Amino acid sequence: MLQNKHILIGVCGGIAAYKVCSVVRLLKKAGAEVRVLMTRAATQFVAPLTFSALSQEEVTVSLWPQDSHSSTAAGVRHIDLGLWADVMLVAPATADMIAKLAQGLADDVVSATALALRCPLALAPSMDVDMFEHAATQHNISTLRERGCRVLPPEAGELASGLSGRGRLPEPETIVAFVENIVAGLRNDFAGRKIVVTAGPTHEPIDPVRFIGNRSSGKMGFALAQCAAERGGEVTLVSGPVALATPSHVTRVNVETAAEMYAAVSHAAREAKIMILAAAVADFTPAAPADSKIKKDQNQNGGRTLSLLSTTDIAKELGKEKGSRIHVGFALETNDELENATKKLKEKNFDYIVLNSTRDEGAAFGTETNVVTIISANGAVESLPKMSKFDVATEILNRIAQLL
Repeated sequence: MLQNKHILIGVCGGIAAYKVCSVVRLLKKAGAEVRVLMTRAATQFVAPLTFSALSQEEVTVSLWPQDSHSSTAAGVRHIDLGLWADVMLVAPATADMIAKLAQGLADDVVSATALALRCPLALAPSMDVDMFEHAATQHNISTLRERGCRVLPPEAGELASGLSGRGRLPEPETIVAFVENIVAGLRNDFAGRKIVVTAGPTHEPIDPVRFIGNRSSGKMGFALAQCAAERGGEVTLVSGPVALATPSHVTRVNVETAAEMYAAVSHAAREAKIMILAAAVADFTPAAPADSKIKKDQNQNGGRTLSLLSTTDIAKELGKEKGSRIHVGFALETNDELENATKKLKEKNFDYIVLNSTRDEGAAFGTETNVVTIISANGAVESLPKMSKFDVATEILNRIAQLL
């Protein structure tokens, strides 16, 4: 699996840096080409010469090489390595490095290279238990996961401080298996394919302040866009109002209402080969939105009737002119899940529909995980276990690839 793959390792300043020596050795033994980057702090734990001997490659420690006057190419080494790598692994990923990556800082060779990557970024966090469980660290890890970063959770056990808890860097064999799993998912099977993904909710205005909406976070749609782009797709992401960063190499179109989403998706669909409709589009919109904020005292009876109109069924309209395109839809159900999803698949001319239920643990709005059942137009039903939304996206795209 790792034969001739390019694995870039960023080593940070943690006591667990010594374990990464064995990781490099195992990767080389598996046939991978390995190059190592180190922060200055990391050199306090392991000498660069050690990694150089193990990788049989030069180790980069600084953005500012000593011979910068004689070598202009050395100044952009982080760019070259970002293009060279198939996977970049940061291990041990310290709290400081995780914070830098989440904020997009680039003041050392590891963080600068991570920003220049065109391949998956993987982290193996390792630090003391209180640092790992701190709200800031957990927020930063969550932010990176939302951007498609793969994270190998630390193990629980005795730590260098003498405390016990989560924070231990997993054993080298576990880390190598983690990298192998990422490499196994590396594909270029959507190269040259134009893919449209919709994500998030729509907001239907009641007045300039209030709206009808739903609890969709957009995370599933964004994971699909990120995964499709990593597999070579030319991805247009049409997103409702969400607080998520745009995935790398994805063209994003922001919309607010169902009408705006319909217009944007209809335009993007003209050249698309694949449509993945993951957005939670509002079914109804106020018939007469107020021009100014509605006041309580405008209705002496203490109540108000809101007249609603049905929004355009985007999936159904697109399905009428589907042609050779591949269409995938989503169904979030609260009851009679399989029956309702299958009906929706047929009515909207989907090739696949992805069903999840509000009753499934790990499938709630805004979570990092999902629990789905994939139903195909030929009647096949596949229920997947709880997994990260990025892994769910991979499974969905694997099935779409079978139709190409």
